[in-house]
Amino acid sequence: MKSRIELAIESGKIPESVRKQHKGFAEWNFNIKKQDHQSIVLILIDGRDTSAVDNVGSRLPTLVYMSREKRPKWPHNFKAGAINALLRVSSEITNAPLILSVDCDMYSNNADTIRETLCFFMDEKKGDEFAFVQFPQKYNNLTKNDIYTNNASQIDEVELPGVGGYGAALYCGTGCFHRRESLCGGKYSKGDRVQWNTESEKNAYQTVDDLEESSKVLASCSYEKGTQWGKEMGLIYGCPVEDIVTGLAIQCRGWKSVYYNPKRYAFIGVAPTTLEVALVQHKRWCEGLSQIFLSKYCPFIYGHGKIKLGAQMGYSIYLLWAPISLPTLFYAIVPSLCLLNGVSLFPEVSSPWFLPFAYVFVAKNIFSVLEAMKHGSTLKSWWNGQRMWLIRRTTSYFIALIDIIKRKLGLSETTFVLTDKVVTEDVSKRYEQEVMEFGSSNIMFTILATLALLNLFTLLGGIKKLVLDLDSKALEQLISQIVLCGIIVLINLPIYQALFIRRDKGCIPSSVMFKSILLASVTCLMPIY
Repeated sequence: MKSRIELAIESGKIPESVRKQHKGFAEWNFNIKKQDHQSIVLILIDGRDTSAVDNVGSRLPTLVYMSREKRPKWPHNFKAGAINALLRVSSEITNAPLILSVDCDMYSNNADTIRETLCFFMDEKKGDEFAFVQFPQKYNNLTKNDIYTNNASQIDEVELPGVGGYGAALYCGTGCFHRRESLCGGKYSKGDRVQWNTESEKNAYQTVDDLEESSKVLASCSYEKGTQWGKEMGLIYGCPVEDIVTGLAIQCRGWKSVYYNPKRYAFIGVAPTTLEVALVQHKRWCEGLSQIFLSKYCPFIYGHGKIKLGAQMGYSIYLLWAPISLPTLFYAIVPSLCLLNGVSLFPEVSSPWFLPFAYVFVAKNIFSVLEAMKHGSTLKSWWNGQRMWLIRRTTSYFIALIDIIKRKLGLSETTFVLTDKVVTEDVSKRYEQEVMEFGSSNIMFTILATLALLNLFTLLGGIKKLVLDLDSKALEQLISQIVLCGIIVLINLPIYQALFIRRDKGCIPSSVMFKSILLASVTCLMPIY
């Protein structure tokens, strides 16, 4: 199939033999372009047809291909617009009460998932309250020690279940079962009982051709004009993380949601295999989440009196990712520069005020290690997590914060960046060997390398001063900063390797190396001169 698609693209036409096999190709003429074409709806399998069976005689479900209309002058609203069009078309063809949304790089891993989900929606006491059931995102291509910390066990096992405990599980955009009524703008009314029809008679007497023609209108560009689609109905427009804001809006209409994490993963997808893709993905999420906090959908304003305070705070853990970059950058820069210049920031080791600092540092890390081990992580994967924690906060979150400020000042507009997870063979090989992939001149790598070199220079310079001065008092005053700076240097070992040792295509480019050395050197010299 891949070769046939490539041949069609190269030749600019569909071979006649293939065109005759599939009536859908009749819709695709030579005037059609990717971003300029009419709506196409094709019922490939009609579930009402008793002759539509698989090779063991079981009835096949209705299968529909849809490509919504796109025109250059009409905003298509990306994923949110696609799902809203699908909602309308599916309501015309089957109008099933439950909807499953899954990303294109994910697949079902548990045949009992639907049955287990129905246990929530059909519960006699609370089932009518639930708008959606969210499953965690899991991946099939993680390395043994999860080099990029794609398997967010802390989030999946602790944070999201905690928010779900308030009946406000976050809608994460994939692996989620929705009640159609709630997703299409309906409000929850206590006491309403849902009638489940196992055999829907909707459109039982319409022909396939009639259904296709009536559905095409629902997938047209102009259909949403003057309606509440994208505002009160369907997924909400104007935010890069339309899933989170939509889930919040649904909960503020009175519905509750469930976070369900079964032992056998329900859905499995593909995680980023390069550092750049992983950081770009987090930058996009961070921008979108911050945009929600600064909009009318801020949980403390929009959710006031509608969802519990604990749920509002739970949302804010993620909506405030961007400003967290500032204190992290402070700890990565200021203590090291002060160490180089002999300025003490923490209490002396002999002072009783040193104990609270030491306790927090030791207790936090011991608890973090135990928590990681409890959820099946290795010690090395925990260490990789500490590295990615620092990397994300000083690059993705920081650049997202700058972009948010620029947008608020009217200097830029919201953009939607797709994450490309297709990789070459050598990139895939390095990923399997758990070698970090750089190989790009992305500004985030310049920041990473500069911070790594800054801490290396200041650690060496600070230790050199202490050794030459032989001042035990100064050592007692600066030991906390030496430890902090030393930990940052250890965390950044893969970056030093990519700067000075590695020669493969995944190393840090020389242009980035020279810029980083210059920036780190100037930063070290600034306090002196």
